[in-house]
Amino acid sequence: MRVLKRKLAKEGVFKEMKKRAFYEKPSVRRKRKRSEAQRRRRKEQRRRRASAM
Repeated sequence: MRVLKRKLAKEGVFKEMKKRAFYEKPSVRRKRKRSEAQRRRRKEQRRRRASAM
């Protein structure tokens, strides 16, 4: 059971279920997607900078 839960969490199934539980306005969705993309970019930059050193 633990292995299954870990695998589902890694694939983002639980996050997806939470997102679909309530209606999200298109403007809010765009704002969230933009902030998630920024977060991914910053994380990637940190990772690249750490590996370059």
